[in-house]
Amino acid sequence: MENVIELKNVTKKFKDFSVKNIDLQVQQGFVTGFIGANGAGKSTTIKMMMNLLKPDSGEIKLFGLDYKNHEKAIKERIGFVYDGNVFFEGMNLKDIKRIVAPAYKHWDDTLFYQYVEQFELPLNKAMKTFSKGMQMKASLAIALSHHAELIIMDEPTAGLDPIFRRELLALLQELMIEGNRTIFFSTHITTDLDRIADYISFMQSGELVFNQSIHDVAENYALVKGGLDLLDRDTEKAFVHVHRASTGFEALTDNIKAVQNTFGDSVVIERASLDDIMYYFKGGIHHV
Repeated sequence: MENVIELKNVTKKFKDFSVKNIDLQVQQGFVTGFIGANGAGKSTTIKMMMNLLKPDSGEIKLFGLDYKNHEKAIKERIGFVYDGNVFFEGMNLKDIKRIVAPAYKHWDDTLFYQYVEQFELPLNKAMKTFSKGMQMKASLAIALSHHAELIIMDEPTAGLDPIFRRELLALLQELMIEGNRTIFFSTHITTDLDRIADYISFMQSGELVFNQSIHDVAENYALVKGGLDLLDRDTEKAFVHVHRASTGFEALTDNIKAVQNTFGDSVVIERASLDDIMYYFKGGIHHV
C-alpha cells in the first residue's frame, strides 16, 4: 500500500482559525517534511491524524483504515514524538516502560534497552531532570521499541541545540535505511529538511499550499531578480509575490519556464530555499 496517511477534504473550524479542505497523501517509506509558520495549522492537522481532534468534515485514513473502526490497530503502528514532555514528570524511564509496554502487542524489550543505551538515557532519573533533547530521545526510544511503522513528529527539533539537532537528524536518516518506515515531521526550521526530507508539505493560514517531492520543489520554485522597468501588470503574472526595492525587484515564481519565456536573459534566476518560499507566500515585505 502506497499511502500511509490520507486526508480527504478535511476541515476543522475554531473560533478564530480554521484548517480548510486539506487533501494530503503521505507515501510509505519516505520522510515528509511538514512546513509552515507557527500558527499555520500544522499541529491541528497532526492532532487530527492522531485522533486527538476530530475533523468537522472530511475523511482521515492511516494505513487505509479509519479511526472509527480501527483505532487500536492504527495506534499500534504509530510512534508519536513531539516537542515537550509527554510523560509524568516525577516518573523515571523504567516506570514509564512498565506502563507503556503492555499497551503494545509488538513491544520489544531488547530494542528498548538498546536505544536507552545508544541514546545514553538514565533509567532511574525522574523525567523532569531530563533536558529537552533527552526528553525527545526518550519519546523516540519508546516509539521505536514497539516497531512503529509510522513516526509522526511535531516540531521535534525546536529548542534543541545545533549539535543535538544534527544528531537527531542523523539518527532519523539511519532509521530510514530499512525502507519500510515512514516519518512525518513538522517543523518551522526548514534547514533540517534540506538534509533528510523526500517530500515537502507546505501549510499556510490553514490551507495546504503544496505537497511535492523535494526535487519538484527545486524544479518549480525560484527567486527572480531584475530591474523595476521589467515589471508591469502582465509580467507580474509570472510571480507568486514581488518585493520591490529602489535597486530593483526580487520575486518568487512557481513557473520557471514562464519566467524564461517572459524575461529571457534580462533577469537572474536563483534557487529558492524553503525559507524563501515560506516568506514570499506569506507576502514578503510590502513596504521598503
